[in-house]
Amino acid sequence: MLTNSKARQEAEYFLNNEKQFHLGMLPTEQSNRKTRGLDLIFGANSVEGVKILLSVDRDVHIMAQKVLKGHEFQKMVEDGERAIIGGNKIILSGCGATGRLSILLESMWRCFFRDIRLKDPGIYNKSKAFEDTLFSIMTGGDYALIRSVEYFEDYEEFGRQQVREMGVVPGDILIAITEGGETSSVLGSVEEAADRGAKTFLLFNNPRDILCKNIERSRKVIEDPRVTILDLYCGPMALAGSTRMQATTSEQLIAGAALEIILTRILKQILSKDELKRLNVYEIDYADSFSCLLDELSEEMNVKTISEIINVEKNVYSEKGLVTYFADAFLLDIFTDTTERAPTFMIPPFIKFDDNVSPPSWAFVKNPLFETNGAWERVLGRQPRCLDWDSKLYREMGVTNSLADSPPQLDRTQILKFHIGNEEDNLRWSRTPNMAVSIVGSREIDSSSYKEYEWAFKNCSTRFMSRYNLVIGDTDKATDFKISCSPGNSVLNLMDHMAFKLVLNTISTGTMVLMGRVTGNWMSWVEVSNKKLRDRGIRLISEICGMSYEDSCYALHETLDELKTMDLHNQEKLSPVQYTIRKISEKTGKRI
Repeated sequence: MLTNSKARQEAEYFLNNEKQFHLGMLPTEQSNRKTRGLDLIFGANSVEGVKILLSVDRDVHIMAQKVLKGHEFQKMVEDGERAIIGGNKIILSGCGATGRLSILLESMWRCFFRDIRLKDPGIYNKSKAFEDTLFSIMTGGDYALIRSVEYFEDYEEFGRQQVREMGVVPGDILIAITEGGETSSVLGSVEEAADRGAKTFLLFNNPRDILCKNIERSRKVIEDPRVTILDLYCGPMALAGSTRMQATTSEQLIAGAALEIILTRILKQILSKDELKRLNVYEIDYADSFSCLLDELSEEMNVKTISEIINVEKNVYSEKGLVTYFADAFLLDIFTDTTERAPTFMIPPFIKFDDNVSPPSWAFVKNPLFETNGAWERVLGRQPRCLDWDSKLYREMGVTNSLADSPPQLDRTQILKFHIGNEEDNLRWSRTPNMAVSIVGSREIDSSSYKEYEWAFKNCSTRFMSRYNLVIGDTDKATDFKISCSPGNSVLNLMDHMAFKLVLNTISTGTMVLMGRVTGNWMSWVEVSNKKLRDRGIRLISEICGMSYEDSCYALHETLDELKTMDLHNQEKLSPVQYTIRKISEKTGKRI
């Protein structure tokens, strides 16, 4: 029985007044029967664990076959093409994993034009008018790309404000992406864009009827006739609640396919057949290409290689060591996966170069070719786009006094404090063991500029205890690890990015399973920094401990109050969910 009156009051408020954030009815918040006992499977045989994780991605293929042929997808492509040809812009909007996806898609678009400017100035001059036509909105701004600003997603007005700052006008297109279909900030961006006369599209991964029945803010947007809905439902995640997996994979496939088709149609209007061939402009069956990619990644040799990498990383982390990834063309893909490990598995997030207090992140990312300023522009395809909101604006947006009184620092000066360039970084070898990992695609390793990258990586990794090279793609060149696959050529090389996502998601998830950060098939090391995560933590305690939702809610809030009194200075943060589960286990004498 909860005796702390303040904790009880907060628990009862959440139970009685925050029911719109009780999301257990959503499939993306439920466990997947295919991966039951995932922790035990990995513990016995990591190769089998990898196979099971990859098997769930088959559900994405089934969804894609249907959605890519649908009227809504065709409308998104046609409206997007019309907007860009007419001098307007496309804006992608997301939060957390979908915010990082939005930034990735914008980067792919911008880097396409950057690369042809360098390789084929003639083609660039014909097409450069379309370069600055795709933008991304991430809740929290670009700063949230590298470090989660979790509580921002609870504010619809934040999404509205970022749309206002983007200068959305009639004729523009907003493509909003939210895994659950209920993220307040993303829904706010949809409503503001629609109010401004833009055509709006909403992509999500739960059945629309369930959302409309249970969540008022979702129903309001889904039933808005100004909004076109693309329901990408493909079942529960391989790891319960970890929507960075199949949900974001499906969104990357569908939104990425739309952008490639839009760009392809535009280029066909202005370029010759020879020029189109030089740019890899081909007709692609995206569902079939994704299925073929899965087939290749699931081949025995690739599964074994992924398993070997998982065990290498697990051994480093088990000894309190650090891993630093180096990359160029696919740095943002690696960035996304690595950043998302912190909130998903509650491991230390990336820290700024002048932070001498926080523990180092287990993994970090760097570009060996550029210093930090250049590395940020290289990875984004533009300068960082950050928030510089003051107390007055926060108050106008109706936030709590505590947030308005001490606004978070999310501006450009702060993001530049994350040294993702080739500067010497003593922190990355401050612990032993430490490892440097180069990850490249096969198109990079076979290019004329690879020698420059190879030299830069060797130069940056000299002080690390060990290093290895990983290539994802099809090449005959010798390397330490190779994931053999043949993603088809296309203007934005979407399937290369899909390959990186599938491989990295599998490696990072498998590693964290072996590190004990997963219970069954639940991401059990959970932070509860927003209402959605608080509900997820309560449901996790309920399922694992065999308690009611109400009793689990009381237990979690008691823990949250207790943790406020604990001195965790210079220590890795405790998961309040894991801490609660351990307390219940000790109290009941039941092994959980």
